[in-house]
Amino acid sequence: MSKRNILLVEDNPDDVALTLRALRKNNIANEVIVANDGVEALDYLFGTGAYAGRDVSKIPEVVLLDLKLPRIDGLKVLERLRSDERTKIAPVVILTSSKEEQDLVRSYKLGANSYIRKPVDFTQFSEAVRQLGLYWLVLNEPVP
Repeated sequence: MSKRNILLVEDNPDDVALTLRALRKNNIANEVIVANDGVEALDYLFGTGAYAGRDVSKIPEVVLLDLKLPRIDGLKVLERLRSDERTKIAPVVILTSSKEEQDLVRSYKLGANSYIRKPVDFTQFSEAVRQLGLYWLVLNEPVP
C-alpha cells in the first residue's frame, strides 16, 4: 500500500522550510502538499480551484494546520473539514505559534486530534516533528 500524503497548511515560508527540513531529517518520506492559506487547503481537500479534478477520496494521512492563515483562518478550515462527510475523520494536528487559550479550546471543540505549539528552536521543533511523524505516520492506524 502506498503512503498517503501529508497536507501542510502554513503561510510562513520559514515555517514551511523548517517543517519540510524536520520531516526529511527524521526520514519521513510521505509526499508533503503545502497549502499557503485556508482557501488553498480547502481547494486541495475538496478538489476545487487549482485542484479541480483531484481524487478527493484520497484524504491526507494527516493535516498539519496552522491557525493564523490569510483568507480563511485555520479554525474555519477545521470547521469546514469536520462538517463534511468526506473529511470528517481526517486526522488534523494544529501546529501553531498561538499561545491563546481560546484557540486551543476552540480547536478541540471543533474536532482537532492534537494541538502542538511550535517551538522556536529548530532542534526542539525537529524533535516535535519527529514525534509527530512517529505517532501519526507509524503508530497510528489510519482509516482505510
